[in-house]
Amino acid sequence: MNERFSEIEGKQDRQESLEARLNRHPILKARMEALLDVVENTAGDLDKANAAEQRVIEQLQRMGNEVLHGWASNQERKKSEELEKSEQRVRHKEKKTSIGTRALAR
Repeated sequence: MNERFSEIEGKQDRQESLEARLNRHPILKARMEALLDVVENTAGDLDKANAAEQRVIEQLQRMGNEVLHGWASNQERKKSEELEKSEQRVRHKEKKTSIGTRALAR
């Protein structure tokens, strides 16, 4: 347990870094604020633990989905940049509009 607290204390020095990082990810920042709203019961509608638990679960599911989408977009961007740097051509698939060429008349 003491190890966890020492980790947290060490990370407190990076508090500005966390805020800057969240500012780069506004959707994640909004989701974290929504979780804090649940903790602080800012809407005043969470009278029972069951309701609070359900709201937290919903927010975490949304956050997980959004985080994974953000991660995938970031990975796609990085891979695209790597390919461009290595001077390999990226072939973008386009929908074919032609049904082919005509057979020669005999």
